[in-house]
Amino acid sequence: MDRVIYLAMSGAKASMQRQDALANNLANASTNGFRAELEAFRAVPVRGSGATTRAYALETTVGYDNTAGPIQATGNALDVAMQGTAWLAVQSLDGTEAYTRAGALQVDSQGQLVTVAGLPVQGEGGPITIPLNARVDIAADGTVSTTVPGQAPQQAGKLKLVTPQAPMTRGTDGLFRAADGNDLAADPAAKVQSGALEGSNVSPVETMVQMIAAGRQFEQQMKMLTTAEQRDQAASKLLGTGA
Repeated sequence: MDRVIYLAMSGAKASMQRQDALANNLANASTNGFRAELEAFRAVPVRGSGATTRAYALETTVGYDNTAGPIQATGNALDVAMQGTAWLAVQSLDGTEAYTRAGALQVDSQGQLVTVAGLPVQGEGGPITIPLNARVDIAADGTVSTTVPGQAPQQAGKLKLVTPQAPMTRGTDGLFRAADGNDLAADPAAKVQSGALEGSNVSPVETMVQMIAAGRQFEQQMKMLTTAEQRDQAASKLLGTGA
């Protein structure tokens, strides 16, 4: 059987994987702090005793688009938008430290500062606790100050902000971690903008165009499979006639 069948199959599979990534990006076009997932593929020649005339399509892991999303003012004192390449440290469900650009924060029933997903926000000195009925102010350097009516302002802690020097890896929980698995050190130069949130860096229009292109590529690969099948049937008939 002609190897073109396997080559077309690998191309169709690559197109489907690209469609999955694009669909996930489009679904998160309105998710705060979302980083678009990137997909790339490379051609690998099929080597053998003859000439190298065929090539497989293999996935090349690129990671994510680290371009900052648009900043949207919310007026909520607990909302923070990370500036530049800074990331906010949180405690993931498995207890490890992870990083996010989604800065929509809130105070849970225990008085702890958490994300909208309920993940504890990491402070440079540990979890940050907010007193009951306190007004919260977050400075540009991540310092969290609280003011209880009738009392002087108090510092509740400081957000742990990190600036990765190398690309991070995205986990299945949507959070990012250092490639070596170690916790990143706090960056004293990292800044946030209070009362604002960073939007997704996904362009819906561009993503739709890419999805259309991926769909056409998939159709071309399926046509190659059909052509290979027709050629195989024709060859079988010729061999049968010759016999």
